Amino acid sequence: MIALKQHLWSAILFAMSGVALASGPTQRELDDATGDSSNWLYVDHDYQGTRYSALAEINTKTVKRLQKVCAHTFAEKEPSQTAPLVYAGVLYATTAHYTVALDGSSCRVLWQYKWKPRDREVVLTQRGAALKDGKIVRGTADGYLIALDVQTGQEVWTRQVADPAAGYFFSVAPLIVDDLILIGPAGSEWASKGWIGAFRLSNGERVWRFNTVPDLGEAAAETWGHNARGLKTGGGSIWTPMAYDAQRHLLYVPVGNPAPDFYDQDRPGSNLYTGSVIALDVRTGKLAWYYQGAPHDQRDYDLTHVSPLFTLKSGHDRSVMAVTGKDGLLRLLDRDTQEVLYSVPFTTRQNSEGPIGKDFVHICPGTVGGHEWNGSAYDPKLNALFVPATDWCGDVRVSAEPPKIEEDNTKGPFYFGGDGKFGPWKEASGWLTAFDASTGKERWKYHARKPMIGGVVATAGNLVFTGELDGTFEALDANTGKVIYTHDVGGPVGGGVVSYSAQSEQHIAVVSGFVGLYNEVAPELGGANPTITVFALK
Repeated sequence: MIALKQHLWSAILFAMSGVALASGPTQRELDDATGDSSNWLYVDHDYQGTRYSALAEINTKTVKRLQKVCAHTFAEKEPSQTAPLVYAGVLYATTAHYTVALDGSSCRVLWQYKWKPRDREVVLTQRGAALKDGKIVRGTADGYLIALDVQTGQEVWTRQVADPAAGYFFSVAPLIVDDLILIGPAGSEWASKGWIGAFRLSNGERVWRFNTVPDLGEAAAETWGHNARGLKTGGGSIWTPMAYDAQRHLLYVPVGNPAPDFYDQDRPGSNLYTGSVIALDVRTGKLAWYYQGAPHDQRDYDLTHVSPLFTLKSGHDRSVMAVTGKDGLLRLLDRDTQEVLYSVPFTTRQNSEGPIGKDFVHICPGTVGGHEWNGSAYDPKLNALFVPATDWCGDVRVSAEPPKIEEDNTKGPFYFGGDGKFGPWKEASGWLTAFDASTGKERWKYHARKPMIGGVVATAGNLVFTGELDGTFEALDANTGKVIYTHDVGGPVGGGVVSYSAQSEQHIAVVSGFVGLYNEVAPELGGANPTITVFALK
């Protein structure tokens, strides 16, 4: 009876809002999402991670008429790092415990679902969900996958697929292909061992798993000196978005740092597949190829993004991937040959390579890295990449002894094996840099007041939308980098920024609120509960 009442109430709310009861998106819609101007179907807009919208109603001439039209604030104060999705005029968003469907033009709540944890929660960080065939799928801080009905918000199924007692939790948004949910857990800082898995969309059943840190006996174990201790606790978490090549049936995964982060005596060698891009056959989970950008990392320099994917037209077409990381480098990688076509810095780099010892070493980027959970945008019209960055140095050193592994490591200190110190917050800043996508040559650079960790969107209106930690939502001219519109959203922007069509009008939505680590280091940033603010022309 309760379920029936919930279904009827959801239907009434949809009818009142004028929003259609859409049950997609279909696989074809997901495959074709790069050119879809109405929707935002994946955390990075599309499988290729372009973060580009072909909508041009809001442009360099009309943006001055942009106004806030509505906002939705979640009920709990949790990290505001989520990336919204939009389909058929409905905006879907998540926090650690909530999943909500909103009318994309009015912010009216169509339905709201609250997850009640069934196990311990390791970290309350949530960065988004995935949509397909009438279901919205997300992970939880206690290792569950949840599938909800997009029309009602009712549970379709739940399944625990990662053990929080082993340090695992889900923060990354899943990626769905056909009947497969692709996702991997975070948890390197709790002495866990990473993996990426495929689960049935129909019921959550496990299909395959690939170890991002090998087991003893696997070929890559030699890159860890066949050390059983190092392999068992080797890190290699998944915490930033994946990308997918539908023609090649290849899933591209950014693999995180090795663990312990600093102490490296138990992990001799290059430590595959940490700090790497791995390409997996999406149907079987078999490794097709890999590229390791941060071998034997001692600085917590994950490769964070394996997109945008695009075609480079220079003599002959080349299928390429923009790879960015916490090491502050933008690399253009040929997806057929794995050749690095260029590698250029997008933030300050100092003492960013080589071993670290028992005395503090000043490094740039510092341990939070040069690039966080929101990726770059690619504008095909301008052939430009827009890369956000953190410019914040710090000091690191290695401990004399290996870190202890407790019986319950989630209740102990981080599994670092050393010390990391942040530089003064007053010296922390950020960048948004436009690069020529073919050559890596810098076109313009915008210096932000503080680290830029919010989403970036390029649009056909020759605009780049983003936000800053001081609460400023802004639009920049994509050709010059000049800021031509700003609006205070009332809290730090650390979540997604998306462009979509609702009621036949272009809208921009931005996520703000309490960010997490940055608020702990700089309480003056403020920011309360996660908030989604929506803008349109008036």
